[in-house]
Amino acid sequence: IRGNYFCYTRREPVGVCGQIIPWNFPALMAAWKWGPALATGCTVVMKPAEQTPLSCLRMGELALEAGVPEGVINIVPGYGPTAGASLVQHPGVDKIAFTGEHITAQTIMKDASQTLKRLTFELGGKSPNVIFADSDLDAAVAGAEFGLFFNQGQCCCAGSRVFVEESVKEEFVEKLVSRAAERKLGNPFDTSTAQGPQIDQTQLDKILSFIEKGKEAGAACVTGGNRFGDKGYFVEPTVFDNVTDDMPIATHEIFGPVMSILSFKDTDEIIERSNRTFYGLAAAVWTRDVAKAHHYAQSVRAGTVWVNCYDVFDAGAPFGGFKMSGIGRELGEAGLNNYTELKTVTMSLD
Repeated sequence: IRGNYFCYTRREPVGVCGQIIPWNFPALMAAWKWGPALATGCTVVMKPAEQTPLSCLRMGELALEAGVPEGVINIVPGYGPTAGASLVQHPGVDKIAFTGEHITAQTIMKDASQTLKRLTFELGGKSPNVIFADSDLDAAVAGAEFGLFFNQGQCCCAGSRVFVEESVKEEFVEKLVSRAAERKLGNPFDTSTAQGPQIDQTQLDKILSFIEKGKEAGAACVTGGNRFGDKGYFVEPTVFDNVTDDMPIATHEIFGPVMSILSFKDTDEIIERSNRTFYGLAAAVWTRDVAKAHHYAQSVRAGTVWVNCYDVFDAGAPFGGFKMSGIGRELGEAGLNNYTELKTVTMSLD
């Protein structure tokens, strides 16, 4: 700084952090939220999803046993309109970190405007998974299967729009359908089970309604498409072929085991169509051409791009979305910065 002054900056804890997490990864989401908050010196008031409060409550007990002082981690189970809204509106809460649907985030943003709370959102997606003809097709099939059906399709970054280059689409669909049809559904505690139930009746009904919308729109349901069994909330692994960009199954986040397969002709076309969504959480590209992979990665508007893989995470790599898939990033240094305020101190040396 000019003159006889000493200037420095420091990062300080943002303060009391309200954290609202979803039900699809109840323990992992708590860990993703607690880690940076505690590391930066903040305190936490967490509202777990009403469907899955027990994981978070048990983690709170373990935190006390591990020596975390009372009052540093606070867990408030409840419903969004009551417990969640109270956190957002409370003037003593300095920040809200929310993972969930963009519609809920819009409500949080409105309510938080009264106190100008710091906000970070990790929201949904309709992520494109692009398979070029020059890719290792067997690897791409396996990656597409995992990228969509992992956790019963209940994953914010699920590769639910699978774009396949025209010349290999028929072969890809045949291989993918064979793998999907062989997935074993049942008790998730059975190690041979590949797919367990959906979270609850509401989610089951939502998924089945989208399957019907896909059929009504003219997409070809090439495997699955039904509820599995008459007990529990199981949905067959479902694959739709001949999907177009404007169909509801290609535009809405279903959050279930429903894959849409679309075809494309060239790189410019697939970049434009990949970005034809208000989401921007993740994307993937499968190709042996390194230049093509990098060109796609820099052109698609998504917070995470996988090349010849899917759902590979590193705790040091930031995760979050473009557009309506979120604000801010979790994990890595970027995740720590969300929980600090930056202060400038300037001192006269006279």
